[in-house]
Amino acid sequence: MSDQKAGAGLTAGGAVLARMKVVGVDYIFANSGTDFPPIIEGLAEASAKNIPLPEALIMPHENAAMGMAYGYYLATGRAQAVMAHTNVGLANCAIGAINAATEHVPMLLFSGRTPVMEQGRLGSRTVPIGWGQEMRDQTALVREAVKWDYELKFPEQVPDMVDRAYAIANSVPKGPVYMSLPREVLCDTCPQDGIDAPSRIEPVRVAPHQETLQQAAEMLARAKRPVIIAQRGAGSADGFAALSQLANDWGIPVVQYWAVQLAIATTDPMFGGMDPAVYLKDADIVVVLDCLAPWWPDIRALQEDCKVIQIGQDPLYGRFPARHFPADFSLAGETADVILALADAMVPLFAKHRDACETRREKVAAQNSVIRKAAQQLADDGAQMPMSKACVSRCLSSAIAGKEVTVFSELGCPLEPMDLDHFQAWYQEPHSGGLGWSFPAAMGFALADRTRLVIATMGDGSYMFANPTACHQIAEALRLPVLILVLNNNEWGTVRQSVTGMYPDGYAARANRMPLTSLAPSPDFTKVAEASRAWSAKVENPAELTTTLKRAIAHIEETGTHALVEIAIAP
Repeated sequence: MSDQKAGAGLTAGGAVLARMKVVGVDYIFANSGTDFPPIIEGLAEASAKNIPLPEALIMPHENAAMGMAYGYYLATGRAQAVMAHTNVGLANCAIGAINAATEHVPMLLFSGRTPVMEQGRLGSRTVPIGWGQEMRDQTALVREAVKWDYELKFPEQVPDMVDRAYAIANSVPKGPVYMSLPREVLCDTCPQDGIDAPSRIEPVRVAPHQETLQQAAEMLARAKRPVIIAQRGAGSADGFAALSQLANDWGIPVVQYWAVQLAIATTDPMFGGMDPAVYLKDADIVVVLDCLAPWWPDIRALQEDCKVIQIGQDPLYGRFPARHFPADFSLAGETADVILALADAMVPLFAKHRDACETRREKVAAQNSVIRKAAQQLADDGAQMPMSKACVSRCLSSAIAGKEVTVFSELGCPLEPMDLDHFQAWYQEPHSGGLGWSFPAAMGFALADRTRLVIATMGDGSYMFANPTACHQIAEALRLPVLILVLNNNEWGTVRQSVTGMYPDGYAARANRMPLTSLAPSPDFTKVAEASRAWSAKVENPAELTTTLKRAIAHIEETGTHALVEIAIAP
């Protein structure tokens, strides 16, 4: 036991919480367990002593906790904390950690650790799970997905270790970090002096080498057939505006292949759709803007002399063992910072190329208009029973016109048919593919900004993966103004597409019922939502969809509570 005098400090559990507030954590998304008594006592103790703390929110499932921390970061740019229960809680966090790592989303992940001692110390084992949950290497559950991990050894370490965890999570390339918290350590006493002192560990920022940046700018300026392929947005409102200005000034199409975040407005004349094939086949330079996989190598090939500029927090994506896209120039840094720096470097070069850029811009705008009209026509063609996903997107776009909206899509509404025009307008599921992301991520975003309409769109399989009972409970408890759209085709549609893509004339494609894809009979998802008093509706007829969506939105705007619309779509 600690020999410090009673009242001279905080329990280590309380100190962890207090220190997180100092470094900038607003919320702790927590799923508590038997290792949490010192955390819960620390919350009460710090409150009694008027020590500022992050707000601790009860999460009925860890997947929701990870998704909400992710969404809150997207809304604010501030990393948040998740606390889970020993190894079983941490296991439920693993998918969220994988998603966050792939998309460079920083968060502080904590879990309890089974008490080491069987007796003799406050916090030692008291119930059978204290033995059943012990692991030789608990961190192995998430080690490959986190940037840094540590097990708290002594209470005196709390300020330094929380500061270090936060700084590493927010250093470029950003990502989740993990610390395990043994119960005996949390029960001990941490000195209170200095617990509110500012952190002395600054996150690392990265900027591209100036000579490399200048060479890349000059090569891009000389290009005859340049194309930008973007996946993870433009980083900020300034980056979004700068990318649009750069693309329009220089007449460069921006293709958002498998976009995770919007990089340029879908209504921008330089928006080149979702498929890079139109521009990639003739390109003499490709700007890869924070793309894990900017094209499909098996069916797309560059011209032999085509140069490639890779831009991003980690342009070569070092976490991934196999990724062999060319990188003649690698410009590392926050995406928005690199876009702004590249745009500035190209300004003095513009006068020499002005006429060529204007001619190219007209040609690209005409081509993009054709691409845009084709996407909208495809959506119109899907307005039948059962309707297509593209048709749902078009109806949603009509329903939200003129509103400040953020749309999340997890195998839900596709981007291309929609009219979206700001940098926080669109987010798609992480390329790691950890399902159950859209619903809780949208709730995290709504928690950060209750004035904005936040819409989570997803397939029926993704909705079930989200542990919807837990998510609806949270949405009701926190009064989160979220609209959930479940696009129900009664199957794993992506799995079917993958099978038919590989074996278009195979036995599975010709079968009346493809193995391992059906989710029939479908639950009545409106009943799941109604269990938590959500407004709900079902739609099968495309003629009724826009009106129903507007009714759902009106309900959210009037009451501040959530709503769900289940939509029958084609397989």
